[in-house]
Amino acid sequence: MGLIKEPLDVDFVVDPRALTKEEEKAISEFIKADKEKRLAKTRRVTKKKSKRTEKLS
Repeated sequence: MGLIKEPLDVDFVVDPRALTKEEEKAISEFIKADKEKRLAKTRRVTKKKSKRTEKLS
């Protein structure tokens, strides 16, 4: 991540605040769903050997 330069006519102000329990829960559920989605993508489907390839080995 790089440094963000402020334009001359714009001021960026960050006002940190604590998250509500509802916001924490929503973020947590989103992260969990995203992890499951990524994990499902990376799982490989294993194929069983056919009888023909077993005979050739």
